[in-house]
Parts: sequence; structure tokens; C-alpha cells
Amino acid sequence: MEIIKTLEGMKIAQRRRAGQRVGLVPTMGYLHDGHLSLVEKSLSTCDITVVSIFVNPKQFRPNEDLDTYPVDLKRDIKLLEDLGVAILFLPKNADMYPEGYQTYVQVEKITERLCGKSRPGFFRGVATVVLKLFNTVQPDVAFFGEKDRQQLAVIQKMVQDLNLDIQIEGLPIVRDPDGLASSSRNLYLSPQARQSALCLQEALQLAQRRVAAGETSAHKIRSAMQDVIEAHPDTRVDYISVCDPLQFNELEVIQGKTLIALAVHVGQTRLIDNCLIERI
Repeated sequence: MEIIKTLEGMKIAQRRRAGQRVGLVPTMGYLHDGHLSLVEKSLSTCDITVVSIFVNPKQFRPNEDLDTYPVDLKRDIKLLEDLGVAILFLPKNADMYPEGYQTYVQVEKITERLCGKSRPGFFRGVATVVLKLFNTVQPDVAFFGEKDRQQLAVIQKMVQDLNLDIQIEGLPIVRDPDGLASSSRNLYLSPQARQSALCLQEALQLAQRRVAAGETSAHKIRSAMQDVIEAHPDTRVDYISVCDPLQFNELEVIQGKTLIALAVHVGQTRLIDNCLIERI
């Protein structure tokens, strides 16, 4: 596996690809099974797979976990080498955001809700770094997980609006054996907090059962989900959303395709999860 640490080195590698189909998996490292499912999809459908690891400071607010975000580069390199990844791209912060940097990408409207509402500036940071990675790597296709469904929608909208010739592929949520959605931040959870964190999946399953049984009131679904979450110790709801899966507008009546998404603080750790349902 070739490890590239400079923007120029990545551009040189890009020029060597000679018409091959390049897949990009952008990550912030501390790889888990969700990341690896994206890598495996790229390996199976592309000639060259590039994985980037960059903990992007522009998507963290001052009171968030930038300084403590989990990092284990040696472990990540071993995982990617074992899978057969061609290139690992490790850009430096000073190269991505040199002194005097002042240009950002802002996708509007769909970033005003859910995580965009509770984490102002988050999606501006995401869109900016992803566009910079796209411009440097020049992939044909990029892979993102549906656990971050709003993020996936933001990237798709940016690609559409800026006429980028890149295919964006979203892949299903990968879950740990106990049902918790795979996340680098799961590392923060103590054994007791891990048990409480299962409330996210329990709440989503309850919502799915209620809708399948005929419930159409989004308010009742939100209320029932909140009861499930608050029954677990050391939990605090950030948001519970029953919304349109394209624009993320909150719904009053559940009909057709509906996204149920939530963010919950378990202790000091903020976790997200979602499911897509369809009521005919």
C-alpha cells in the first residue's frame, strides 16, 4: 500500500492512473466495520481504491471532541493493508488549511435541520473538506455510509449543484453484534454507557413496530421514542426527527417514505442513528 502525505504527491498518483476507475473512501480514521464495508465495496467495484484519513478541524465546534478524537494510525494502516487498499492519503492540516485560508462550501436549506441545527457549522466543514479531497484525489466514485444520512444528502447535493463528475454511493448502516451502529465514538463508552446506548436502536425498532401496526402520528412516534431513551440512565436527547428523507422537513403524518433519525448524548458521547421506513 502506498502512503501519500502531500497534496502534490496525491496529484502525481492521480495522473498515473491511466484511465482506471478510482474509488475514494473519506474517513477521519480509527476505522470500524462501517468504514471497512465502504472500503470493501470500493475494492470490488473500482480498479484503484484510495482511503483518506484526516481529522477535519473545520467540522468541530470549540466545545466538541477534536482534541480527544480517537486516533490509531498503526492499527488503521494494518487493516487497510490486509484488505489490499492501493493508496492511503494522509494530508496534513497545514496543507489542507494553510495560513490565511478563508474559502468554504455552504449547502443551504437541508443543513438547517437535524445535525445541522444542533451543530452549527458542521456541514460547512464537511462539504469543504470533501470538496478539497475530491479536487485532490479526482475519484470516479466516492463511498459514504447511511448512518450519516444527512451528511450523505449534503454531499450528493454539493456534487449535483457544482456539476462534479463524481458518483456518490451510499451504503447501509453496519451494526456491532449488540445492535449499536458502528462508530469511532463508541470507543468512548464505558460498559454501562454502552448498555444505555442501545436505546437508540431500541427506539428505532419501537417506531418501526408502531408504524407497521398502523400508527401515523409523527408526534406519538417521537413521544414513544423519547420514553424509551429516557428510561435508560445517563441519556439526553439531542433530537428525534420524523421527517421527509430528502429535505428533512418534520412531518405530522407518516405516509410514504419517511426518515426516522435521532441523536442522543450518552454520558459525554453524542451518537446518531436512523432508519428509513415506507408506509403504503
